[in-house]
Amino acid sequence: MKSYNPLDIVNIAESLVHELLRRECGPLPPIEKFEGAGIYALYYSGDYRLYGTLVKANRDGCDYPIYVGKAAPEGARKGLVSLDTPPGPVLWSRLREHAESIDHVGLPREHFRCRFLITDEIWLSLGEKLLIQRYRPLWNTVIDGFGNHDPGGGRRATSGRPEWDTLHPGRTWAADMKPSQRSLNEIRQSVRQHLSHLTLPKP
Repeated sequence: MKSYNPLDIVNIAESLVHELLRRECGPLPPIEKFEGAGIYALYYSGDYRLYGTLVKANRDGCDYPIYVGKAAPEGARKGLVSLDTPPGPVLWSRLREHAESIDHVGLPREHFRCRFLITDEIWLSLGEKLLIQRYRPLWNTVIDGFGNHDPGGGRRATSGRPEWDTLHPGRTWAADMKPSQRSLNEIRQSVRQHLSHLTLPKP
């Protein structure tokens, strides 16, 4: 029988997700600004008909995320940030950006909730990866682009529009991009198919 290793990479990821799910679910973005990097999960419980199955899954609270992510200091991915450099309010700022994207496309931000875990940058990818594997969140795995930034004027005309912006038009920079490879009807069908197999994982 294999012995338990608390420092095993899978066990570390499990502990991160466990701690995240213990955190209280609150408004998007959190009301008070805070410092730190971390991982997070967004939950939807509004009246957008296409997401009806997801709304039912969350009728008792924050049970099934529509999107998960991580927020690290700018430059961390390229190793340009010193290990002892304070990250600043990067997690809070990322959640605020998501709220603004939601505002731009007419989805009321009060229909969304979030929970987050402040932790060191070194653990972020582990936690995010396990969250995606466990929940297969709709906006991570089926509809791409929710977390995208404006690629810039020079690249808009040559880049394909994120499918999230085709389904939820309203971000001005996305309107200047080439059409998504899949049509709106195809995207909607993929959402229906994904949500038809929705099952809550065991805690």
